[in-house]
Amino acid sequence: MEDLLQVGAIASTHGVRGEVKVFPTTDEPARFKKLKKVILDTGNEKLELEISQVKFFKNMVILKFRDFDTINDVEKYKGKSLFVTRDQAVKCEKDEYFIADLVGMEVVTEDGTCVGELKDVLQTGANDVYVVKVQEDSPYASKVADKKKELLLPAIKDCILGIDMEERKMLVYLMPGLLEEG
Repeated sequence: MEDLLQVGAIASTHGVRGEVKVFPTTDEPARFKKLKKVILDTGNEKLELEISQVKFFKNMVILKFRDFDTINDVEKYKGKSLFVTRDQAVKCEKDEYFIADLVGMEVVTEDGTCVGELKDVLQTGANDVYVVKVQEDSPYASKVADKKKELLLPAIKDCILGIDMEERKMLVYLMPGLLEEG
């Protein structure tokens, strides 16, 4: 499991006093009000930054970091991701998981047949959709219409029967219509 969880990405600077606009990648943007620190991944290093001010504007979070007082201090971080440690993360409810923990899981059917590996999670609004890279040797490989051999599974109880975090396996039911027929 990942030790760091992404909570946002710096979209741009905001004003000239070192503030940044952050696009939140968390389901709860209000959580930034409670955060004291975030970790900035510069690409070369990870910097722990202390948050001194939080504001909200439309769908963005405006952050001010301690000791970053000019636009020049923050401009170089546009497009960079912000993370929190797992212990700072919002606690998941029953049947809720962090996307970072799901990616890479083996996806198997009720009868134990391996379908493939979970590669991504699409957040559609109604329900998440799991993107499964179907293994070439899977009996389902020839039934997937997508040329990239990806299967899209709706994250609903009828389709996702169980998730075992210890075994890193997702048990699924392939509902009629998910696979190409004949």
